[in-house]
Amino acid sequence: MFLPARMRKLKIITLDRYSDSVVRSLHEEGITQIDDISERIQQDAEWAQILKPSRATPYTGRISSLLMKTSGILDFLGSVAAEEKGLRDTIREFINPPVFEKREVEELDTEALIERAEDILGRVESRTRVMEEKLNELDSEKANVESGLSVAEKLTAFDIDFGDLHDSKYITAIAGRMPLEQFADLEEKLSEITDEFLIFDAEADTKSERTVIIITLRKHGDRVAALLRRMEFERFEISELRGRPSEIISNSRNRLKEISEERREIITGLREVNREWEDELLVLKEQLEIEKERNEVFSLFGETEKTVMLEAWVPLKEAERAISIVEEASEDHCVTELEEPDPDEVPVLLDNPRFARPYENFVEMYSPLKYNEVDPTVFMAFVFPFFFGFCLTDAGYGILDALIGLILYRGLGKVNRFMRDFGIILMSCGVWAFILGMVTNGFIGDFFPRFLNIKLPTVIPAIDAFVNPQNILIMALAVGVLHINFGLIIGARNNIRLGNMKEALGSQIVWLILELGIILYIFGGMLLGAPVIVLAFAMLLYYNGLFGLMDVSGFLGTLLSYARLLALCLSTGGIAMTVNILTGLSYDMIPVVGAVLAPVIFVFGHLANNAFQSLGAFINSLRLHYVEFFAQFYLGGKNKFNAFCAERNFTKIRR
Repeated sequence: MFLPARMRKLKIITLDRYSDSVVRSLHEEGITQIDDISERIQQDAEWAQILKPSRATPYTGRISSLLMKTSGILDFLGSVAAEEKGLRDTIREFINPPVFEKREVEELDTEALIERAEDILGRVESRTRVMEEKLNELDSEKANVESGLSVAEKLTAFDIDFGDLHDSKYITAIAGRMPLEQFADLEEKLSEITDEFLIFDAEADTKSERTVIIITLRKHGDRVAALLRRMEFERFEISELRGRPSEIISNSRNRLKEISEERREIITGLREVNREWEDELLVLKEQLEIEKERNEVFSLFGETEKTVMLEAWVPLKEAERAISIVEEASEDHCVTELEEPDPDEVPVLLDNPRFARPYENFVEMYSPLKYNEVDPTVFMAFVFPFFFGFCLTDAGYGILDALIGLILYRGLGKVNRFMRDFGIILMSCGVWAFILGMVTNGFIGDFFPRFLNIKLPTVIPAIDAFVNPQNILIMALAVGVLHINFGLIIGARNNIRLGNMKEALGSQIVWLILELGIILYIFGGMLLGAPVIVLAFAMLLYYNGLFGLMDVSGFLGTLLSYARLLALCLSTGGIAMTVNILTGLSYDMIPVVGAVLAPVIFVFGHLANNAFQSLGAFINSLRLHYVEFFAQFYLGGKNKFNAFCAERNFTKIRR
């Protein structure tokens, strides 16, 4: 519980014809991590004489291609289906997402799965390909029509047929708009190029611009265009326009309506395909993903002409089961060996009680553990929610946070493990905020005494946050001392276990001795306390040099960081009280309107304060662990256990 799971390296040799069965069995159980021995074979001459690196199976490319095609179809149909969902549907799915009922499937070999995938994709594509192509054509046409409509609307002042302005063998027409001050010089500057031009102009959308059509000989077109670019001319594309502006506008709007109707019919058809095939495609995608992992893992093995060798990491408590699985899958045609691992190579698997597992996310966010160091997850599972509650210390806000956590747990948590874990954490944090709020006189600020004229019966007067904040500070610092000391003890244990006695004495034990000296000085006087304090400073100088004395201020700063618990506690209560005051003032001082305004201020003010303070409580509770607590002992590693596991969210094997 307080150490990562004990691991063993499992070496397996089996006949080639059983390798697929062994891989499938281990993949379904998900209790091993396959190690890559192909590089070792290439680098080690002895191994190279016996083994050669294995390769991914020849089916891998086809499976990858089918998986990409399946994902593409699902994404396309999913995007079409999402267009019909509104805000209400989104909220409903957030609160109560649909749970896919796992479908029983047969255990297919690779060839059979490929054949099934090609059959399903062929049938789906036969229905979607034509509709998708037509949809793309309509979207492309819609963009062109909208572009032409936009240009025609800008040129409504010109009652001309744009078909007559298309470039011919002899003339070219340029349409666009330009700043009014530049237009004043247009004719003069065009005259410097040629006298063979016509200018038609009209008012633009803004008074500072002018809409212009210029007709000139084709041979002058490039020079005229270059001049216009220098004059901040925005050119309109008129080469595709036919008819007068009013006709183009009318025809374009009608065509856009037709496109919209045609598109709606196609999308209706695609949604029907999605309803019919989505479940089947999700099942197929999962099967292909699993099969792809199985076929790729062979590239990590070594092989001879008739045998295959692989190595896997397995938790010690699962080692016998893993061996049994291999023996059964290979019909006892195998050789297995368990080996004590090198601690520097072992992938780390956290092994905690169920209640603490959600907090593994926080530990892994910081850094993977080192194999032999203490796992702080269980301790964090108790302390983190307490720190959060200490920062918030409002029972009303705690109830709201716990309810949000419950919604996450029972909603998205059903389909998303991280949301389930976060929901559990938020419920725990809300419970602690409720408990500490009730004993420190925090329930939506001073709601009870201000509006109901009663006191919370659960308040402990000595730690009433509105009366005795100094006692809250003492509590915060006392909690900080305990928290830091526990980290120091863990750090000393880690260093002693690793043989770093000097580091343990100079970085952890010295502070415990210094604290002991201060306690003896306070309660026993100079005679008892002074020698211990002198010993602590001597150890600081001996193990850390003169810089060790500077560490005293750093250690003091670390302890004072826990004063933030008081700061956030008072901040929550102070702002909540301010919202209550504003609510009362608006109700009492503003006739009629105040009766409506006061509830709005109360509800939205407290919602905003709860959101802001909860975020602050979460961040600062995490900071006290990462910066103040973990810094005392956390060594950190680099290897995290990644199980070779068939993740089945939509399927289950028919037994």
